[in-house]
Amino acid sequence: MTGTFAVIDYIILFAYLLFILYVGIAVGKKGMKGKEFFKGDGTIPWWVTSVSLFATLLSPISFLSLAGNSYADSWQLWVAQLGLFIAVPIAIFIFLPVYRSLNLDTAYEYLERRFDKNLRMLGSILFIVYQVGRMSIIMYLPAIALSAVTGINSVAIIIFMGVIATIYSSFGGIKSVLWTDFIQGVVLIGGGVFALIMLIVSIDGGVSEIFQTGIEDNKFFSNEVIFDPNILNDSLFIIILGAGLSTAFSYISSQDMVQRYLTTNDLKQMNKMTIGNGVLSIGTATLFFFIGTAIYVFYTQNRGDSIPSGNSDLIFANFIVSELPAGISGLLIAGLFAAGQSTLSTGLNSVATSWTLDIQKVLKPGMSDEKSTRIARNVSTFVGILSIAFAIALVYSDISSAYEWFNGLMGLVLGIIGGTFTLGVITKKANAKGALYGFIATSLVAIYVSYFTDTTLWAYSLINLVCSLLFGYLFSLVFSGKSKAEDADLELTFYDQKKELNDKKIV
Repeated sequence: MTGTFAVIDYIILFAYLLFILYVGIAVGKKGMKGKEFFKGDGTIPWWVTSVSLFATLLSPISFLSLAGNSYADSWQLWVAQLGLFIAVPIAIFIFLPVYRSLNLDTAYEYLERRFDKNLRMLGSILFIVYQVGRMSIIMYLPAIALSAVTGINSVAIIIFMGVIATIYSSFGGIKSVLWTDFIQGVVLIGGGVFALIMLIVSIDGGVSEIFQTGIEDNKFFSNEVIFDPNILNDSLFIIILGAGLSTAFSYISSQDMVQRYLTTNDLKQMNKMTIGNGVLSIGTATLFFFIGTAIYVFYTQNRGDSIPSGNSDLIFANFIVSELPAGISGLLIAGLFAAGQSTLSTGLNSVATSWTLDIQKVLKPGMSDEKSTRIARNVSTFVGILSIAFAIALVYSDISSAYEWFNGLMGLVLGIIGGTFTLGVITKKANAKGALYGFIATSLVAIYVSYFTDTTLWAYSLINLVCSLLFGYLFSLVFSGKSKAEDADLELTFYDQKKELNDKKIV
């Protein structure tokens, strides 16, 4: 065993990074442009896109915190994965049929078709600002963690992670991003499985001992509240419901997720992507929660009462570097980089797509494919550099808490965008003015609930949804005007898809 990041670990890590760069450039070497750059060329298998969906949702922060949470506490938050049994059916049965029939180019194009171009641009701008903040934090926080356990300079980690993702995402478009995401998702899962095998072998009694000690020390479940009549308080019920709605919002209204669905017009392929992502997400979360419990048992056996404490988010990375053989550490740390790069490349590509198609083309219709692709590549490069600069600034400043506050606020607003999408898809009466004023009113409620009350964060998505539907519908009645959804030929709502399906059955 070794307690440091050895030379062979550095070699493996950098070889992996160069391999990902090669794949990203090789896949996009045909120089795709226009819709091929933004939506792919129709040759991407559903299982590749499904893994990409999974890799997009799981950032390196999640990679570290899932194991750390079960190590320091219990499996309470694991039940959030059960929210997928809410999110997946919502996406498959209500939203994806609408998106498929409309043949959208971006997520926010739906807002223009259903309401107007102002809501499309508003949704896109908020998404872009959110993604820049999110990408900066996704580089900054893991870089600090990896620097603490490997000794690699945190700025160097940020630069390597950011530059490589920026190069291949701007070069090859969505196809490069999807294939590299697939590789990085496999590396992430494979690294987790290998780490668990090493843990099981190292623990006297193996799997049975992990379960026995975990149960005795209440590391799985203990005194969790299953249901609280006040659903604004913590309970397993609100965790499942809140996580389910939050994930559903990501599926239906976040450009980085919707963009993957738009690579095909085949509804069956879309459904397979969603189900595949759900299976991968539940399985991988279970894997990393179990790893955290196994690390706890490992240290209990080997260190007794002096098991490591402090920042639990560092525990898995620290175990990799200090307890595993040289070479193996490099492979597993590469898994952490994999999680970061997949999230970064996805963010860059989705921002470039959204800016080009939702803002530039809306303001200047008739833009050629060559020009739109050139703009997207330039935006991807610029945003990559900007995110790297912000992440490095965080390393040398004390403003990380402000950035986290800002990112949390934008996350709230994006949750409200999900509510606006829901308003459009499940109601016919909602119109553009009603949706806009409902968006504003719900944003004010969300900010108040988040920063001036003790409401559990798991209730935020439920509050956003209820307020978006309530305010949006009421304002639509107050500001009476024709709703585009009342023209059934446009097929803008869930009800139009349901009617079409029933008509086919009758025929």
